[in-house]
Amino acid sequence: MSGTRQRQRPLWMLIPGGLLTLVVIVVPLLTALYISLLDLDQYSIRQWVGAPFVALENYVEAVRASHLPHAVAVSLGYALLATVFTLPLGVAAALATHDRFRGRAFVRSIFLVPYVLPAFVVGTVWRIILQPDGVADSVLGQLGVAPGLWLNGPRSFWALVIVQVWTAWPLVYLLAVSGLHTVDPMVHEAAALDGAGWWAKLRHVVAPYLRGPVSLALVISFLHHVNNFTLPFVLFGVPSPRDVEVLPVLTYVESFQNFRFGLSAAMAVFSLVLVAIPIAVYLRAVRLDTGDEGRTP
Repeated sequence: MSGTRQRQRPLWMLIPGGLLTLVVIVVPLLTALYISLLDLDQYSIRQWVGAPFVALENYVEAVRASHLPHAVAVSLGYALLATVFTLPLGVAAALATHDRFRGRAFVRSIFLVPYVLPAFVVGTVWRIILQPDGVADSVLGQLGVAPGLWLNGPRSFWALVIVQVWTAWPLVYLLAVSGLHTVDPMVHEAAALDGAGWWAKLRHVVAPYLRGPVSLALVISFLHHVNNFTLPFVLFGVPSPRDVEVLPVLTYVESFQNFRFGLSAAMAVFSLVLVAIPIAVYLRAVRLDTGDEGRTP
């Protein structure tokens, strides 16, 4: 009996984490799924358990009669662009600050400032910068670029991408730095003895060490961009311009302005699917990379 108890002890230690997961994740998720099947609005919110059951009608309405397809396209497009643009910035900054030099710690700290600032502060500052005849128009005017509407017009999509890239690239930089620290100095010495140039060392020596951390950074960045609510909300307000009507803001509008709680819950489920797909792809890639696919239990 004592041996059985010793083997079961780790299972007992999982109970607090399991209960926390149940309360924080599972119960809210099941509640959202249930609400998405109800015709829940401002008239039935007080007795939400007894709201009319409409099955999948909210999902059908979200796809056919709402701005959901457009919001999904905007969210995916801006998230992909922001993720792609952060990659070279983060990796280049990590390579530039990898070797020791005077003031390296200070430079690294400055690089992390955009990422640690609250999204509300970032959105507010950039909203001031992008105002008509503001700092952005003044700087671009000196470069010969005609001023335009950044917060409400055809440039609003690119304004969102630019601001998101500015605030997100330090994450790629931080994980790229961690990957560079895992490179064995003996590998650098061997490459130097073989006469490898900087590009050959970067491609064949450094890149394999960066693949894992940078891939993780890109997945986290993409998920953050897709689910980002605060930055578009503060930067453009509601109702937001159509070019930047991302899915989290649309879900907020349907819930807290139109009071279509069932419809907004269905949109939140679509958002969950968008998040689950890249996570599944990444976990699959990691499993194949570690060779677990070919192992037998």
